[in-house]
Amino acid sequence: MFGKRSLDVASVHGRLAEGAILVDVRTKEEWRQAHVPGAIRISLDSLHGRQDALKRKYSDSELLVICRSGSRSAQAVRFFWSLGINALNVRGGINSWKRKGLPVTQGN
Repeated sequence: MFGKRSLDVASVHGRLAEGAILVDVRTKEEWRQAHVPGAIRISLDSLHGRQDALKRKYSDSELLVICRSGSRSAQAVRFFWSLGINALNVRGGINSWKRKGLPVTQGN
């Protein structure tokens, strides 16, 4: 197994500096309202049709998965693990991120 499946928002910066990839699984509208700079958006509902592409692209990566509060990202983490991809849930999601005063971007 890959170890602990979640981390708090304070730990994200260090993991990103080490090469982890931040994946936002929220909807396009939620993304436009606010997202973490440098994150990539792959909506939760689009994951299941992309298993092969995701395995090819991220099998050697650590994914940090974020949503609004941590529920959808936990589902995505379980999905990524089922593909053999190392993924961690960002506890509290973008809500926690914003409460900590961390940077967000609005728009596309």
